[in-house]
Amino acid sequence: MLDLLIQNAMIVDGTGATAYVGNIGVQNGKIQLKNLYDTAKEVIDAKGLYVCPGFIDAHSHGDLALGQDYATLCKVSQGITTEITGQCGASMFPVTLEQEEELKGVLSVGTFSFPDEFCEYTSFEKYASYVDQTDKVLNLKILVGHGSLRVAVMGFQNRKATKEELERMKALLREAMEHGAMGMSSGLIYSPSCYADTEELIALAKVVGEYGGIYATHMRNESYDVVKSVEEALLIGREAGVPVFISHHKVCGIKNWNLSKKTLQLVEEAKANGQNVTIDQYPYLASMTNINVVVPPNYFANGVEKLGESVKDLELRKQIKKEILDPNTDFENQYLNCGGWENIMVVSVPHTPEYEGMTFAEIAKLRGQDGFDAYFDLLSANHGRGTCIYFSMGEEDLMRIFMAPDTVVGTDGICRARNEKSHPRAWGSFPHAICYFHKEKKLLSLEAIIHKMTQLPAQRTMLQNKGVIADGFDADLLIFDYERLKDCAEYKESNVVSDGIEYVLVDGKVVYHDKKITGVYPGKLIRHKNP
Repeated sequence: MLDLLIQNAMIVDGTGATAYVGNIGVQNGKIQLKNLYDTAKEVIDAKGLYVCPGFIDAHSHGDLALGQDYATLCKVSQGITTEITGQCGASMFPVTLEQEEELKGVLSVGTFSFPDEFCEYTSFEKYASYVDQTDKVLNLKILVGHGSLRVAVMGFQNRKATKEELERMKALLREAMEHGAMGMSSGLIYSPSCYADTEELIALAKVVGEYGGIYATHMRNESYDVVKSVEEALLIGREAGVPVFISHHKVCGIKNWNLSKKTLQLVEEAKANGQNVTIDQYPYLASMTNINVVVPPNYFANGVEKLGESVKDLELRKQIKKEILDPNTDFENQYLNCGGWENIMVVSVPHTPEYEGMTFAEIAKLRGQDGFDAYFDLLSANHGRGTCIYFSMGEEDLMRIFMAPDTVVGTDGICRARNEKSHPRAWGSFPHAICYFHKEKKLLSLEAIIHKMTQLPAQRTMLQNKGVIADGFDADLLIFDYERLKDCAEYKESNVVSDGIEYVLVDGKVVYHDKKITGVYPGKLIRHKNP
């Protein structure tokens, strides 16, 4: 007897092949397509509905809020069944007693709270033990954050690593890879990851290569220097002999729009020379990250908390303002990319929530201040922590990047508290991609877009038996109503589940139905194996 039988479904199998009407059986967490005449314990009549593999979030920060229902709901409600976490240089490990608070500062972009045993995550093995014991709806694989490695060994010191320090980072990374981490991520606009030179990253990526892992990078620059940043990412992968993931690829700042033509050309050339390169993208025209990234990275030497304290100094404010307004600065200048304070919106600030949903231009007008003073005041009041949405991207680049054959979808979603505002990408990236690129723009077929969300990311992240509806594959499945499918999350109202997602299954068990989590936890930590 089958555990579950899904009947009369329009099946999109994940390979890009044309959809067809059929039945799908589930037995012991595996898909069964043959001999379906047997009876089943449960039957779902999917007439008029579509079934596809569960979506794979190729760029997730879900590890930072692991086990919390609201963080799970935002992902599973859009059809996600597996997350690739530990992104942008930030992982929950390794923790050292001396640098515990500094690491919390790095991770604050994704969480306000930390497990009681956080100080015990001194290695991947110990962190993985915590993950194994935590109830999970979704599956996850985990990258080691380069920023976390640097904090553990060097804190926030803005200098080149010594030979001994590099060896300590390599040892921590090797331990993680031996116990099932899938590679290393870097966040090269963030302190302290941005203080590393290319040679350090190559040396660490070579350790990843020993275990068949990947290198994922939030590059040094996604605006005026995005081309050089892609070149550096490809160089690191080439020298280390590892596949490269270009994280949330975008082009910021109106002066830089259309540079995606060159970056995508570089990717094609690298592929022609034998490199394995993947791009992940969230399908929106605005980004979201720390409130503090407007400040040049050379002011973070003492950590995030101390930065918030330091900007109380009026002379220091003048100095930082001068650097931000300088068009020749060599850092990722979010203020200039957005064209001013009217295009930077406060999303979440723990100590001044009355300003959430407002731009800094609106806040400054309300307070009778200059925009910079309004910004510095909020940065200080919130101890350097909080998140903002930055409107700086162009539609042509967005569509061009999505259409590239090596692009997969990732949410880059951050959801830190039940009622905290977020970016709509955290709640709607996958339905939005279908509705925007397929239903509205008609750029790709439904089958082609779902391939970018299922089989392609499964292949690139080396997920065995996932991403395709085929005999013996894992029964991670999504049942949706194509006509009703609609992402409902918006910039001003982010925490809204999508319409049209009827059932989500993980390991053959229904984990989401009627816009609710069902209360079963079949998710697993997937340990990476050297292919």
